[in-house]
Amino acid sequence: MTKSAYEQAGVNIAAGEEVVEGLKQKLRQQDSHILGGIGSFAGCYQLSEDQLDQPVLVAGSDGVGTKVLLAAQSGRIATVGQDLVAMCVNDLLAQGALPLFFLDYLALSHLETDQVQKILSGVLKACQDQSIALLGGETAEMPGIYQEHHFDLAGFAVGLAAKKDLLRPENVHEGDYLIGLPSSGLHSNGYSLVRKILFEDHDYQYNDTLPALDRTLIEELMEPTRLYVNIMRPLLKRKLIHGMAHITGGGLLDNVPRMLQGNQQAEFNLGSWTKPAIFNVLAKLGNLSQTDCYQTFNMGIGMVLAVSPQNYQQVVAKLDQQNEVYFKIGEVKKREEDAPAVYLSGAER
Repeated sequence: MTKSAYEQAGVNIAAGEEVVEGLKQKLRQQDSHILGGIGSFAGCYQLSEDQLDQPVLVAGSDGVGTKVLLAAQSGRIATVGQDLVAMCVNDLLAQGALPLFFLDYLALSHLETDQVQKILSGVLKACQDQSIALLGGETAEMPGIYQEHHFDLAGFAVGLAAKKDLLRPENVHEGDYLIGLPSSGLHSNGYSLVRKILFEDHDYQYNDTLPALDRTLIEELMEPTRLYVNIMRPLLKRKLIHGMAHITGGGLLDNVPRMLQGNQQAEFNLGSWTKPAIFNVLAKLGNLSQTDCYQTFNMGIGMVLAVSPQNYQQVVAKLDQQNEVYFKIGEVKKREEDAPAVYLSGAER
């Protein structure tokens, strides 16, 4: 069969249509709010009149950063879809919103059906596991922009919250306890520094196993970002949380202040939680300072919750019901003049 002019230029429309059709086949029963389905020009989501009083739509977008380079180079692409969903929807939670739907944007040099299906299947599974509608997306072939086999990912998520239930800095009070929900590892931040330390400065290979780690480097680095939607759903619905910070790029030092008032300080006890070994490995190999570590990586904490002492037992009971590990890692205090918004105390654990 003669190729079209567009195919001769490197863009395979038929392959793209095949991927979309395959994704449709994998969709389970759709959310009743969705009108139509994947394959239209745009996704439609109908809000119910009884969903909320004074409803606020909360939207965010994010990507996976240079973690996609490791995924492309190693061929370990099945989990980057979860990374993408998590980076977006966890941010919505931090505003007090539960995600409604998600859209993805995948850009690559040439559409390789198996590669694209693995990536998008990861996106779909992450959405379905957390009861989020995958409303649509875009797969763009751009020969000349991306290297062969390489790709980039972006995601877009929209959630819903009642205006009165949004998590704002004014909700957080001195004396609130700070609860840390563990990360699964590096999540999707700091990978430019990680790649420099491990593969440029020390010339490690993907399949090397370091003494402190119980698996290969590439297995450790491609561990997917945790999704906290199901964990946080009952806590948000019962209005048990005063504030929340998703610990992404900028670490504890830059993300926690976003949930605080200007006259407040978060004091963390560094010995109160267990840190995955990869962080100690990177700190030692990269000769990183404490500030470098806590301003680049999540250091084992994916979410920080501000909870009143009165609600603490209810919160931990809900976490226990879900078999969720948690750590009481600090407290909100009054911030003295010229003091940092985040104070790290105690010895590392």
